[in-house]
Amino acid sequence: MSQEGRGKGSQSMRSAATVRRLLMYKQKPVRDKKGKLIKQDLQSKELPSTRIVPDRRWFGNTRVIGQKQLEEFREDMAQKSKDGYTVLIKQKKLPLSLLADPEKGRTRRVNLLGTSPFSETFSAGRRQKKPKLATDDLATMAARAAAHNEAYAEGVEAGAITDRDLVRQNDGVVDAAKGSLFEKGQSKRIWGELYKVVDSSDVIIQVLDARDPMGTRCHHLEYHLKKDAMKRHKHVILLLNKVDLVPAWVTKRWLHVLSREYPTLAFHASVTNPFGKGAVLSLLRQFSRLRMDKQNISVGFVGYPNVGKSSVINALRTKKVCVTAPIPGETKVWQYVNLTKRIFLIDCPGVVYHDTEDSDTDAVLKGVVRISALEDAWEHIPDVVARVKPDYLRRAYKVQSWESPEDFLQQVARLTGRLLKGGEPDLNTAAKMVLHDWQRGRIPYFAPPP
Repeated sequence: MSQEGRGKGSQSMRSAATVRRLLMYKQKPVRDKKGKLIKQDLQSKELPSTRIVPDRRWFGNTRVIGQKQLEEFREDMAQKSKDGYTVLIKQKKLPLSLLADPEKGRTRRVNLLGTSPFSETFSAGRRQKKPKLATDDLATMAARAAAHNEAYAEGVEAGAITDRDLVRQNDGVVDAAKGSLFEKGQSKRIWGELYKVVDSSDVIIQVLDARDPMGTRCHHLEYHLKKDAMKRHKHVILLLNKVDLVPAWVTKRWLHVLSREYPTLAFHASVTNPFGKGAVLSLLRQFSRLRMDKQNISVGFVGYPNVGKSSVINALRTKKVCVTAPIPGETKVWQYVNLTKRIFLIDCPGVVYHDTEDSDTDAVLKGVVRISALEDAWEHIPDVVARVKPDYLRRAYKVQSWESPEDFLQQVARLTGRLLKGGEPDLNTAAKMVLHDWQRGRIPYFAPPP
């Protein structure tokens, strides 16, 4: 102990470590006569070795891949990317730009002038006797083009060829009021809302009506997700809603068919008594664990109008957080809903792809159109009578027999009191009642699975 620096009679003593530290503060670096710094204080006098250990690995390749391994990895990656059950976890650590085949999707350009110059083909000093052309004359070329056109038309008509850019001809006559009614869900604003949801979502749940899954499925959206390279990493899930309206064997068969393409779940949207809620939450938690590199994940709900997207979100939250109604077009804009700290749900307005070959009756029976706005609702009743078994109609409306759809509608109007002046049956009002029962599931119906 040392008493240096203490007053007379001080009882506190400095330790040896404190003394050495204070001495270190007083020391100065060593310099030569010219003032050049030789070494700092407390610096080792032994210089480290500057010789590099000879090793063959210093001159070898590091983190490289050959063309053969790259081709194998590209094939494996292409096969896995088409699988809806495979998740690519660490995307940023993969050279995705190298995995894309630059020649795929475009015709390779052949240097014809380099292999067969013009002077050697058509000049007087040509080497070959005849130029290599696909056709010899104009008539043969026209016949070949006509054959290609005919084969294309037959393929489109048979369904073997799918052309999304095909312009279909019509008679050119469109009813303005009727056209605006049946174009609901096709405006640019609605499609803008859909693309906002798609761009903001990590997982996209496409809600389908279990009564007609293929009719309420948006193939255009699936094609868009597969085609766009920036959206291929988004996971697609098919959700069969309203399974309480169809038999169990129908749900089982549709699950078996749709699961070949994407993960498919059955669901019944109910706040008090839901079905399939545990399976959906478990699947979302799995996606949340797989994407630990992100702070949170967003799940977007898309689909046709009136398939129950908002009702599914309410069932997952076990309370009413989204406005719902048994009519299409209730959701106007997209809406964020917090499910957990790491999972957000996005509600989207219903969207209808306008290039489908559905008739006006198909649009009405799919729930795209508001029944209350129909002026000629009775025109759609023949399809209802043709699709539903007669026993179900007898049980629902107490009508024993009928000769035609119009006769059935007249009996329903009289039995339910839908009459005009003079006791005439109000066919339009009765037809709206039947269509409302159809949309709300009071009339049993389902599309038979394959």
